[in-house]
Amino acid sequence: MGLVSCKKDTIIEETSNRTIIINIQPNQWTPSTNGRTFTAEINIPEIDALNVDIEGILVYLDHPVNKSSYIQLPYTYEGAAYSYEHFDGGIAVDIQRSAYATENPTKPTVPIRLKVVLIPSRDVT
Repeated sequence: MGLVSCKKDTIIEETSNRTIIINIQPNQWTPSTNGRTFTAEINIPEIDALNVDIEGILVYLDHPVNKSSYIQLPYTYEGAAYSYEHFDGGIAVDIQRSAYATENPTKPTVPIRLKVVLIPSRDVT
């Protein structure tokens, strides 16, 4: 008869996801010439060509009603459509008049929290 011993190891893998949280200030929103869009262009040096071309990027803003939570972009709220474009070195967040709205969006008057999550990936094509 033999004896068997087991050793329990706890292995914790460090996540390689990165999260960036920034406040978009009211003065960072620039109107379009027709007034139908406000854009905030945010410099985020952590976003590089690899993130743009291959990896994943998730974007969230403060929830318009419940400031203790986030809502993922794109979304529409009270006639305004919230979306984003990411590029090497940053992100542009747009607030646009939705197709069903009759009024242009209003410029934010308070800071809005922006959360960007960078998710590593491997191109398998």
